[in-house]
Amino acid sequence: MVRPPFPGGGRTAAGPESAPATQPAATQPATPQKAPVKAPGPPLEEPQPQQPLPPIGYAGGSPFGSAVPSGDFLPVPDRWRIGIPGDYTDATRGSPVDPYRQNVLKGDYPILDQNKFLIVTVTSDTLVEARKTPTPSGVSTLRPGSFDFFGHGDSQLLVENLILSAEFFQGDAGYRPRDWSFKFTGVEQVNYVHTTELGLVNPDVRKERDRADNWFGIQELFGEYRFADLSSNFDFASVRAGIQGFTSDFRGFLFSDDEPGVRLFGNYDNNRIQYNVVWFSMLEKDTNSGLNNLDSRNQNVFIANLYRQDFIFQGYTAQLSFHANIDRGGGIQYDKNGFLVRPAPVGTIARKDVDAIYLGWAGDGHIGRFNITHQFYEALGRESFNPIAGRGVDINAQFAAIELSYDIDYVRLRTAFLYASGDGKPESGKATGFDTIFDNPNFAGGGFSYFDREAIRLTGSGVNLVNRFSLVPDLRTSKEQGQANFVNPGLFLYNVGMDVEVSPKVTVITNVSFLRFATTAPLELILQDHRFRPDIGLDCNIGIRYRPLLNNNVIVTGGIAALFPGTGFRDIYTSSTLYSAFVGVTLTY
Repeated sequence: MVRPPFPGGGRTAAGPESAPATQPAATQPATPQKAPVKAPGPPLEEPQPQQPLPPIGYAGGSPFGSAVPSGDFLPVPDRWRIGIPGDYTDATRGSPVDPYRQNVLKGDYPILDQNKFLIVTVTSDTLVEARKTPTPSGVSTLRPGSFDFFGHGDSQLLVENLILSAEFFQGDAGYRPRDWSFKFTGVEQVNYVHTTELGLVNPDVRKERDRADNWFGIQELFGEYRFADLSSNFDFASVRAGIQGFTSDFRGFLFSDDEPGVRLFGNYDNNRIQYNVVWFSMLEKDTNSGLNNLDSRNQNVFIANLYRQDFIFQGYTAQLSFHANIDRGGGIQYDKNGFLVRPAPVGTIARKDVDAIYLGWAGDGHIGRFNITHQFYEALGRESFNPIAGRGVDINAQFAAIELSYDIDYVRLRTAFLYASGDGKPESGKATGFDTIFDNPNFAGGGFSYFDREAIRLTGSGVNLVNRFSLVPDLRTSKEQGQANFVNPGLFLYNVGMDVEVSPKVTVITNVSFLRFATTAPLELILQDHRFRPDIGLDCNIGIRYRPLLNNNVIVTGGIAALFPGTGFRDIYTSSTLYSAFVGVTLTY
């Protein structure tokens, strides 16, 4: 029961709260009074009873029906609509169009019954990007008479993503895990690319230099159910089935994607232990958007990991993990633009199966005033036929990465190292070059880094030296549609960086990375040249993240990066400095 607010200090329209309901009878006879004389004019309107104003932050009508007032108090049928104490103004009322007021579309109060909520999110994500990559001019160069092997590698990209997400669930997630939920996320993407050379957007040089495309992808469509409570502190076990996003380690080094599957997850020991057991049946991806296209690609991924918080040191979380990539790539597969993606058109072209397992150990957190993130993977298994080696190969490869940082007020100083093993004997029966399943790393600058952000084609072959949003030079046709390849040059990366919180609205991220191949043997075999040196070059980048409203409803992100080629990169490509510049605007309701 709450007292409804009224103008004038919480009093009713009838007068002060302390006024008695009736007056005592007079003890003396009343003095006769003359009838009042009516003034000329229209009759006066009877005063209307004043309606009580809703509580502060009131979020709308209740589905439980109205309550009957009792004296000076008004019964409230459910606690979600009590409101926020304070002075009443129109600005404090709930609104379905304002995500920062009481809003039924944001799960602030139930949409059904007392415990069923709905969260709707609409996002516009716009990207404008310009970049320069090493691009061969080809036999059908755009500029007749050009004698340079490499043409103008400038290109421009425009991408617009419209994302709609809706989640319906039962349970007050602010106090305990949800009982069950259903979630859908769909993405409509429109993209346009313009290049300065022929044969890049399509193998047919008559298709000119521009490509416009659109695609709708279902990135989430799952149901979740909590089937066990394991303690009075809400340790639980849940299962989720359907298309769902999952990142298997702290920085997305090995697997980070949205795929259909089944996930068993939960926690124990007052949430100090978390675990996941996952199976994914991988989907094909749309070539130009990278979104799901709902066709199975005959690839299964199994993941199990275990986290322990406050392991040895308070504030440090350790992780053990197991991954298995069982890829039966199938027959010949061309992408939407007409390029061969499976099997890889390099070396001996033949179908291959991949059976690879990964054993991992990782950690993330802080030890005292130092922050630390580290990851190690050991990859074992077999490729039935590797096109570069020209034979079946046994896999034995390693990956290691570590980042140390230290915070000084609003500045974070960072240093990082990454190693992906390479294959020094590509024609042997052992494959020692490390490759991932589907990575999306946030490391050494992440998407602000040139080497991470841009796909660099390996000239004279049908594969990429490195793929977009990946750090491993794995010689795949593409990250989305190609197959893992464990005969590759590997990588050494040395990084220093600094993050500066200029203000609560502005963050500046800077990085300088030196990159070199672990070995050049696979490149020498593919390109039939034995004069390659290992230095890739220096990757310098700066990024800015701006949140004008101090929240995530409007985020503007921009970055510029340059790759200054080292001796090895100049041996394969050119000495020209490569660049990448982008601006992204994300608007979220």
